[in-house]
Amino acid sequence: QVQLAESGGGLVQAGGSLRLSCVVSGGTFSRYAMGWFRQVPGKEREFVGFISRSSSNRVYADSMKGRSTISRDNAKNTVYLQLNSLKPEDTAVYYCAADLGGRATMASKDWDYWGQGTQVTVSS
Repeated sequence: QVQLAESGGGLVQAGGSLRLSCVVSGGTFSRYAMGWFRQVPGKEREFVGFISRSSSNRVYADSMKGRSTISRDNAKNTVYLQLNSLKPEDTAVYYCAADLGGRATMASKDWDYWGQGTQVTVSS
């Protein structure tokens, strides 16, 4: 059973930065594309970005381009999301996801495994 565990969320002032981590266990991490999504209450889960298995391809949501970087360390079974220049509207629960089938789309329904999420709160 593949399990994902996010960490690194917290309270930060607008303009600040956070680095989220997601550790994957129970599977072969290097075979998975890894994604990040976020969700606020009452809204659908929103795509943030993803990184391919070999890190050769990274795609970001328009709202996150230039303010976020996704990286991975296959030796540590960990994917990271660096968030910079944070805004109050970035407040959400952030989830990491694993794609076993190589689809790696912007649609949350296409991802196979999810973590429990980590809360990011940006104060103005």
